Amino acid sequence: MRVLRAADRIATPWKNGGGVTREVAAFPPGAGMDDFEWRISLADVAADGPFSAFPGVDRVLTVIEGAGLVLDVDGLAVTLDVAAPPLAFAGEARVEARLTGGPIRDLNLMVRCGGWRAQARRMAVADAAEVVTRANVTLVLALDALRVAGPDGAVDLGPLDAVMLDGEGARLSLEGHGRTLIAEIDIDPTLYPK
Repeated sequence: MRVLRAADRIATPWKNGGGVTREVAAFPPGAGMDDFEWRISLADVAADGPFSAFPGVDRVLTVIEGAGLVLDVDGLAVTLDVAAPPLAFAGEARVEARLTGGPIRDLNLMVRCGGWRAQARRMAVADAAEVVTRANVTLVLALDALRVAGPDGAVDLGPLDAVMLDGEGARLSLEGHGRTLIAEIDIDPTLYPK
């Protein structure tokens, strides 16, 4: 279980220069925007505008703070807010964002097509909950303060801190009162045998 603290993330410009992103984790370690296999990041969206294009990449976007936004994805309008399910779309899609009530923050999962799959799911924790990892890489992002106990012990997470586990079947106990987000990245076993 690897702890990824929000305070350690560095803001970098978006690929199209229209905002900033903070990388939570990527593979291979140290990969840039053009050579990652998968990437998990947080983005601050402060103005309307286009999304960067990432041909050959599948994306999943989840709004985690703010009033929300309307995304026009290749001509189809989708409204996202902190209660909406995560939205999957192709990285080469033409995407325009319009904020509905001020800046937002989102969690962005990106995986190369063909070898990887990604999904995100929201989870509310009332006192205690358990997560069983279902993918090769599982990231638990705390949206509110949370205590996480796993195979390597227990750790307290503040808002936007995360823990990452490699491998399926690990059990995590979550304690607290609040919201968390589970991001899962799975390998296609036909391309990357175990």
